[in-house]
Amino acid sequence: MNFIQKRIIPTLLLHDESLVKTVQFDKFKYIGDPCNTVRIFNELEVDELLLLDIKASPSKMKPNLNILKEIANECFMPLSYGGGITTVDDAKKIFDIGFEKISINSFLYHDPKLITKIANIFGNQSVIASIDVKKNLLGKYSVYSHSGNKKIYKEPIEWVKNLEKCGAGEILLTSINNEGMWSGFDIDLVKSICDVVNIPVIIHGGAGNIYHLNEVFKKTSVSAVALGSMVVFQKKGFGVLINFPEKNKIDLNY
Repeated sequence: MNFIQKRIIPTLLLHDESLVKTVQFDKFKYIGDPCNTVRIFNELEVDELLLLDIKASPSKMKPNLNILKEIANECFMPLSYGGGITTVDDAKKIFDIGFEKISINSFLYHDPKLITKIANIFGNQSVIASIDVKKNLLGKYSVYSHSGNKKIYKEPIEWVKNLEKCGAGEILLTSINNEGMWSGFDIDLVKSICDVVNIPVIIHGGAGNIYHLNEVFKKTSVSAVALGSMVVFQKKGFGVLINFPEKNKIDLNY
């Protein structure tokens, strides 16, 4: 049997030029300065980092290239960025700064072929297609865009299949219900998405402890976990503390 090394990716939320942390895409709390935070992750020898600007698309803003340059200059690990990307030129500017991957979400509902255009130039491995999903009281999953502010009338499974067909190299799947809740991942949602695509899936939203990480790696074929609360707080209900879980407590080979 061939085992695939799973990944753990700290995921930082950018709002203007500060880092914040949200709960179910709402009630954001100030975390700190992005460059100082990146320096700490350098010292912790994190393998890669994901930065998401949660204000750019809802406010129809372009990526803040100045702050992204500052972050890239401080960062020693591979970087991915999402937020406000609507053209190939936007992607090029971010790659030119030094980011390895870009993540696109909201604009894909207007033009999913943007993935194809970028992938044709920079390669499929450089494009992450992001999807935010919320479950209603009846257990039905719906897709949302613009940082969870706009409901999109697309079925999640069919949408991710289309994103893969367009040329996405990875899927970033966020559970809005679980995001910032420390309660574990929506295993059923993760399995339903992993089972219909042949590209890596990154799950985001819900991690609260080591058990949750091992559980999702064991029960699903997810390729990576994007961590938010766990890497910016001491623990649930406590203050800010930039940290990274001990890898020897996580089984990353499945």
